[in-house]
Amino acid sequence: MGQCGITSSKTVLVFLNLIFWAAAGILCYIGAYVFITYDDYDHFFEDVYTLIPAVIIIAVGTLLFIIGLIGCCATIRESSCGLATFAAILLLVFVTECVVVVLGYIYRAKVEDQVNHSIQKVYNEYNGTNTDAPSRAIDYVQRQLHCCGIHNYSDWRNTRWFKESKNNSVPISCCQPSITNCTGTLTRPADLYQVGCEALVVKKLKEIMMYVIWAALTFASIQMLGMLCACIVLCRRSHDPAYELLVTTNSYA
Repeated sequence: MGQCGITSSKTVLVFLNLIFWAAAGILCYIGAYVFITYDDYDHFFEDVYTLIPAVIIIAVGTLLFIIGLIGCCATIRESSCGLATFAAILLLVFVTECVVVVLGYIYRAKVEDQVNHSIQKVYNEYNGTNTDAPSRAIDYVQRQLHCCGIHNYSDWRNTRWFKESKNNSVPISCCQPSITNCTGTLTRPADLYQVGCEALVVKKLKEIMMYVIWAALTFASIQMLGMLCACIVLCRRSHDPAYELLVTTNSYA
């Protein structure tokens, strides 16, 4: 029974190391996705520290690739030193991912206040040109999220761009794609998106932060299993005279 348990632990550990390599790629992808998405919405969210969880996720992903390499070598060779190092690094990464989860929840709670504070300013800076960053950001968000204005399309009446243009219309990015020859005129409100952008931007940013939180929780659970298996192998190797190597060699580490 004992030997069956130790063999199972070693087999699971080898399998987990392969999962760590896959996890490394997934975590780096999630971190990169957060960076790219933040770049599209950064005018609506001024706190750059929100990117800290994404930075940590990318760092953890890079470290997981190294951990998988160390873990595979240490498990196959069954080096006590290698397995101890493997377990120690896993513990460090596990703690780091717990920090990511906490930071994710903290910054997720701040999203709504940040967006509420900055979105009016961004809309007031709109000038309708592609060379202007706030203008590009607003047009992108309105097209991608199918929204218009802060709460609805009528909010454009209070913007400097609307008052200066004096054409009683909103940006073309407010037009529904199914409507042909839409000019953004307020005399045809049915041609425009009816939903405001503020709530949708908040929802999008909160969803992005939840991706980070769930990724960290998922891989933290896998790492906990890896630490448990590594500790079982180490303890049995130290105390069980009947311990057998997964791969038989002429020397022991």
